[in-house]
Parts: sequence; C-alpha cells; structure tokens
Amino acid sequence: MRQRLLHLFLIAVSLLGLFGMSRQVQAQTSASTVQFSPTALFIWTDKYVYQPGESLTLRWTARNNGDTNLYAAVVYRQNNQTGAKTYYPINQATPSDVLGKTPEEGFFTYPTADVTKGVVIGTGGWLMNQPLTVPNELGMHTIVLQLRDSTGTRVVKTAYFKFGVVDGFETLSGNIDADRTLVNTKAYSLSGLVVVRNSTLTIQPGTFVIGQPGSQPPSVLMITQSGRLNASGTRSRPITMTSSLPFGQRKAGDWGGLILLGRAPVNWPTGFGNIEGLAASDDTRYGGTDTAHSCGTLRYLRVEFAGAEFQPNQEVNAITFGGCGTGTVADHLEARYGLDDAFEWFGGTADAKYLVGVSSRDDYIDGQIGWTGRIQHALIVAGKDVPGNRGIEMDNNESNFTAAPLGKVQMYNLTFVGAGDTISAGFDEGADVAAVWLRRGAAGVYNNFLLYNWISNGFTIRDAATMDSVDRGDLTINGMVMFDNGKALTKANTVAGQVSGSASNLALPFMQGTRGQAQKVMVLDPLLRRPLYTSDPDFLPRSGSPVFRANWIQPPDDGFFDQWATWSGAFGDVDWTEEWTVFHVEEDIRP
Repeated sequence: MRQRLLHLFLIAVSLLGLFGMSRQVQAQTSASTVQFSPTALFIWTDKYVYQPGESLTLRWTARNNGDTNLYAAVVYRQNNQTGAKTYYPINQATPSDVLGKTPEEGFFTYPTADVTKGVVIGTGGWLMNQPLTVPNELGMHTIVLQLRDSTGTRVVKTAYFKFGVVDGFETLSGNIDADRTLVNTKAYSLSGLVVVRNSTLTIQPGTFVIGQPGSQPPSVLMITQSGRLNASGTRSRPITMTSSLPFGQRKAGDWGGLILLGRAPVNWPTGFGNIEGLAASDDTRYGGTDTAHSCGTLRYLRVEFAGAEFQPNQEVNAITFGGCGTGTVADHLEARYGLDDAFEWFGGTADAKYLVGVSSRDDYIDGQIGWTGRIQHALIVAGKDVPGNRGIEMDNNESNFTAAPLGKVQMYNLTFVGAGDTISAGFDEGADVAAVWLRRGAAGVYNNFLLYNWISNGFTIRDAATMDSVDRGDLTINGMVMFDNGKALTKANTVAGQVSGSASNLALPFMQGTRGQAQKVMVLDPLLRRPLYTSDPDFLPRSGSPVFRANWIQPPDDGFFDQWATWSGAFGDVDWTEEWTVFHVEEDIRP
C-alpha cells in the first residue's frame, strides 16, 4: 500500500508541471459544464505493429491555446476485439483517472499546459516511468487519452492511437488466384506487384498491410476485373496500408498503393483502357458495359505514404478506381502523404462517402475518362509540409473533351482546407492551383462546398469545352462558401478575388451568376474551430458559422445521399473523422 501511495504521489508531482497546479474539484464546479476544449492534443507509440512481450512507449504533444478549463486525465488501452479496457497507471479494468481515483471517489482535475513530444508511458514518463509490455492479446488495440470533466461523466477531448499485436509477419507477392483472407493476428508485407485475379481477397478489420520502400517493382496491391476486394474495417478497427519505414522517416512514394479495376463504362474510344502507371496487359485493363459491376467493399481503410513511380511521371495513386461500378462500396476512406493523387476515378459509375485526403503531393479527388459517380461527406486538407496541388481536378476526357459518356459527377458536402496562409504555390503546378479545378469538358453537380485557405485560388474553370457544359446546364453549383483562398497572394475576400487567377480561368461570370447555373455563391468566414493546426486540427464549425444557414440545398433522396446534411461543407455538429483517421504530421512524431 505504501509503495502504491508513493507511486501515486510521484505521478501527482509530475502532473504539476504538465497540467498545472492540481486541485480536487467536485461536480458543482464549472469544469463539469465544459463541452468543448480549445486544447490541441495528440498521442503516438513507437510503431504500428508489435509482438507480445515487446516494449511500447507512448508520447504526446499538447497545446493549451488559452484553455482555462480544468480536466481529469484518463488513460487506457482498449482491446478492440473484446472491448476490454485497462486503465493506467494501475493496470486495472475499473475506470479511474491517472491517479487511480474512481468517479465515486472524485476525479482530480488540472489545467492543461503545453508539451512537445513528452513521454506518457516509458522511461521518464509522467504516467508510468517504464515502457508498457505489450500483452499477448492479438489484434488491434487503441490507446486513449481523455480529458474529462470533474464528474468523469463527460468526455471533452479525446486522443487516440491504434496499434496491432501480431504473432508474426507474412509476405504477399505475385498473383493471388484463389480466395484468401488476411487476418489481423498477422501483419503482411507487400513485395512487388501483388495481383488478385479470379478470386476474392478478404482483409479482416484491424489488419496492417505494409509496403516496402525501394522494392522493384514498387509494392502495389491490384484487384483486376476478375478479382474482388473485401476490406471492411470498422471505426475501432480500421484497415491500414502503410510504409515499413520508422515513424518520422516515412515519406510520400515509399510504396505503390491500392488499385481496383472494374467493368463499368469509360469513354475511351475502344470502351476500355489500361490503368496508368503500369505496363498494359490483361491484368491492368479496365472498362466495359456493366454499370453495376462491383470491385468490392472498402470501409474504414487508410492508405498512406503511397504513390511510388514505376517510370518517370507515372506514379500510382493512393487509391485508384478504374471502371468500377455502382456495386462497389467505398466509405470511410483516408489517403494521406501520397506522391500522386489521394483518390482517382478513371471512368466507371462508382460512388464514395466519408473521404479524407491529407497531404498529397498532387491532387486529392481526381476524375476523368467519363466518371459518373457520386460523393458525399469529404474532407480535403493540404498539409503545410506537403501543400499538394488541386483539391478536385475533374476532366471529361484528356484526349477528347466531348467524349461520351460525359463525365458528370454529383458531389455534396465537401470541405477543402488549404495551406495558403504560408505557401503561395502548389507542389509542382505553380501558383494557379484551385481548390476546385474543372477542365477538358468536365461536368457535374457541385453543391454545399466549403473552400477555405487554398493555396492560390478557390475555383477555376479551364477551356471552352467546360464552359459549354455550363451553357448546357451540365455543370451547376448550388451552395458554395469561399474564404481566404490565395491569402499568401493577397487575394481579396470577394467572389472575384476568390476565383481570380490566370487569364485562362473562365469561372468568374459563372460564379457571379451571369452565365450558367451557379447559385448561392458566398464569401464568408466559415468560423471553423481549429482548421490549420497540424496533427490535431478541428474542422467543426463554431457557433454562428454560416455553414448552418437555412438556405443551403438539401441533397436528393435517391438512396445514396443523406438528406439530413443540409449544411455547407463536410461537417455539421458531428466529427465523423474521429478515432479512425490520422492527421499526424510526420515531423511532429519524429523521435
């Protein structure tokens, strides 16, 4: 008992410096009424994948941002297979704060303070002065650090980090010609081009698939027209495809990426094409006549540090859909730190929901070759370390601007947050890189968009063929908020300022309502909480934000769109990115 009390005393002393002066606060204090914290906070471990018995160190960075509230700190590890939680530092299943106090005893509360790359659990850690021994519990786990009110009943701020516990590693290489399942009790190393043909590849929730930098050819997982991918993760157990390099050393282009090829229509003259980046073959072919073809199911899946070059200027995207049909399920997908595009569609009819693109070197949502799909709920974030180029780059067909079927997409509820406060040019496209860039006869419905702080421009239309789409009514806008785009270039917060750019930008009469059907185009501060903070941004709108105005268009009731999303941008009151996404900037977690 004496040893335990001494241990708790030492923790309390360490918290004096990390959280400020401690004091016990009862439920009637103002801390119990806190509903939002301006404190920024993120955590991480040494790596993604461990084996039982290995040592794990947990680190954190926090920024107070003027937060005067008092919080109880709670740290636990959750086994996401069983739901069982272990609270630290006491290693117990009973809920407690970091001093071992239960809610019945009354949590201790502290003000937050600034910490950079501090140790929570590990040598010198303020919570545990030794690393955590990874338990023999295979599967995905989550370490959670919560800031709670003094009653312990309200979670005000949560930081998550997920890791896997496996009993070994396996190598994936060559062709997969029979049904196979990748299990979350192992991690899988991609060696070269892995091709799924005449079979279904199933990936269990919580599985890590690891690309190998420097492999020749680069590591790529490709699902052919005769194959199918069933990668159905969950919020608590997302599937992760990543680089094998240590944290802090990973970079865009470490490995190839994920490619899915289907039999839905494309507007190449032959009715089919071969996916870019790879040599033409039967395996790389996409396109056909089956609008309902399924390339498989992708849910709660993250692809990061992808985009390796197979030859000069021929990179693989993080996630590529070639001729995929409406039977394809794609929701809750994240692509970050890609050397090429985050998401690209080459023709087809596939839809997608809940997309997150972060720190891509090129574009974030790229569509061409007659893609006619739908997107709702998407967040695009250009990192300050990797500004990227365009948020959306949409073409009909790069060789024939009027090719049929016409690439006419439908998109609702997208938010674009750029790095324009510090950077005046895109990665390799110069200084005219709009959040939305439409060209080569592109068409579509673009409704309830929020364009904020993009590098040089909010909205661009290139070439007469795209304006022909405007004149025909095939390109429309209803609801668009723009603000601070081109800030580093001192662009004005007016419609003209937000869409100005090179002389080839034809968007201004469209956006001003004198040509075509652009409605409810407004230049207003969206009043987002903390959109530009690296590694722990917050994109929810603050009270009084114009995204909640009553005049935004309601999405159609067609079985795909959520009609309740009647706001501008990707978010209303709920952060649907919580827990399953990662926004860590690589430099911020470098040892």
